[in-house]
Parts: sequence; structure tokens; C-alpha cells
Amino acid sequence: MNLWFRLLLMLLRRPWRKPVPALATTVVRMRVWPLDLDFNRHVTNGRYFTMADVGRMDYVLRSGAFRVALRHRALPIVGDVWGKFRRELKLFERFEIHTRMLGWDDKWSFVEHRFVKDRRVIAVVVMRGLFRGPKGNVAPGEFARALGLDEQSPALPDWLQQWSSSCEGLSLQLRDMELP
Repeated sequence: MNLWFRLLLMLLRRPWRKPVPALATTVVRMRVWPLDLDFNRHVTNGRYFTMADVGRMDYVLRSGAFRVALRHRALPIVGDVWGKFRRELKLFERFEIHTRMLGWDDKWSFVEHRFVKDRRVIAVVVMRGLFRGPKGNVAPGEFARALGLDEQSPALPDWLQQWSSSCEGLSLQLRDMELP
């Protein structure tokens, strides 16, 4: 199923879905459709990232983050995405995407998407992103305060800090490789 149809379906269900606190986990239920599959007849790796977008949009709407973004006239920007695949999803299987905010640093917010089938995590997608408005990036601590959270992030796991650091290193390397 195309991303646009999944987004539309999520938006149509929104009036019946309750708001959640910013550090809560949201759940979106989905099913595997033929266009989600690769030649191996299971969900293609890239499709997990696309479906995570739907889970993230649900989280942003239900947590109130979209209101904060609107006040700042800011748009969400995905900086980096990482995925871990443990089991496959096949045609017509039902699954859930559990989305939660892991925390933030001075520039990035970190969001996790767990793909769950039969109460088992089959894949994880982690994203670091930010909100950028006409005056530049909105500081994640300021964004958190507007959501009713403490400006100080919950402790970030070591693996997440190391991943973020490696993303910074790759960004620097890519800048050095740019043509004049």
C-alpha cells in the first residue's frame, strides 16, 4: 500500500485516537500489502523506513509536537535513519509500529520505531531529526519544554550516543569530499 494511502488512513482514524504525553509510546496497526514486498516475497528493507514515517506522523500529531512546530513555523527534517531487521514480514501479515521519543541532545531528537508482530520485536528503525523554522533549528530542549517536558533529555543509551557520533563523523567526511 502506498505511503499516501497509509497516511490518509492514519489521519482518518485520528479523531478517535487520544492525545498522549510526549514520552509515551504510540501504536499504529498495519498490514503487509503486495507493494510492500521485494523479490524475496517479504517486506523490502526500505519500506520499513517509509512505514516508520507513518508511525512518526501519528506520534507527532498525538503528542502535540505538531502544535509546537506550527508555533515556530518549523518543518521536521530527518537527519539520519538506521534499521535493524530481526525477522521478516510476509504478505497480508498484521503488525504494529510502536513509536517513542528516546531523548535529545543539543541539536537532534531521537525517535525509535519498533515493528512488533505477535508481541515480538521483528525490526527497529531509529531516526535522528530536528525541526527547522525560518530562524533556523528549534533547539530540542526548547521544543521539549513546549511539550511540557524538562529541557534535560532522559539519559540516552550508549549505543545511541555512539551511533549519533558516527553520523557526525560521516557528515564531516562527506563535507570534506565535496567539490569546490
